[in-house]
Amino acid sequence: MARATYYAWRARRQRPASWTPKRGGGRPRRGYVWTANDTKVAEGQVLEWLSEFIIAGDGQAYGYRKLTTWLRREHGLIINKKTVYRLLRSADLLQGQPLRPSGNRPPRVLAANRMVTGPNQLWEMDLKYGYIAGEDRFFYLCSVIDVFDRCILAYHLGSHCTAVQALGALEGAVRARQADWGNHVPVIRTDNGPQFVAQRWAIGCQVLGITHERIPVATPNKNAHIESWHSLLEGECWRNQVFQTLAEAYTVTAEWIRFYNERRMHGSLHDWAPAVYYAQCQTGTAPPIHPVRC
Repeated sequence: MARATYYAWRARRQRPASWTPKRGGGRPRRGYVWTANDTKVAEGQVLEWLSEFIIAGDGQAYGYRKLTTWLRREHGLIINKKTVYRLLRSADLLQGQPLRPSGNRPPRVLAANRMVTGPNQLWEMDLKYGYIAGEDRFFYLCSVIDVFDRCILAYHLGSHCTAVQALGALEGAVRARQADWGNHVPVIRTDNGPQFVAQRWAIGCQVLGITHERIPVATPNKNAHIESWHSLLEGECWRNQVFQTLAEAYTVTAEWIRFYNERRMHGSLHDWAPAVYYAQCQTGTAPPIHPVRC
């Protein structure tokens, strides 16, 4: 008998009757991968790259092994095929799954060229990834912006963001503005991230009565307003911070968003803050601005 077997048997005999085995959850995932240039990339960003590559058509024929090779060549990632498999499986993007025809799946609507002349006509939504140095992991910020008045209507900030959390942010925007939009329901525009191609998201948009349109692959300019806001957030808030906890990141980000909405002067709004300009639109006293082409 091996010595370890004996000691394990003796330990079991000495346990109290009320003892119950603990289920190990395994080592917690880091939530990021490395590039060849020693840069950390959030797993959510990797999943976005995979989603767009598959939706574009080039990646539909590939399994997780060839998609791993594509990530290494195209984005310079140091990534294991098991990690790619896990990411694809979590988003139902394994070969043969994402584009399987379904009778209850709404058709994909591509973003149309629009002329936005007032609030609550077109909203944009996207994710941004922030880093928590104290916990060595990334967090997710999913935000909704009104293209005309540039208000951040709602957002989700957390350690993960699936279609459920993204839909929660959209529902928050609807609650904030539904009483004001009358008979003209806004259109929500997103990229092709896994949150926005999920069936759960599509069903949620149907329930809310909102039309969802997705920009063509590799055209971030069609989602320019939320991308520009992300640049402001990075340059004026996150770049000056070293977050130690998720709670700290949430507090700092929420305070900056409140400042942006209520006090920060916006050049495209005659230097009024977005929330102030929106209030002026509601009372008919807002100075006119040019229609927004997008």
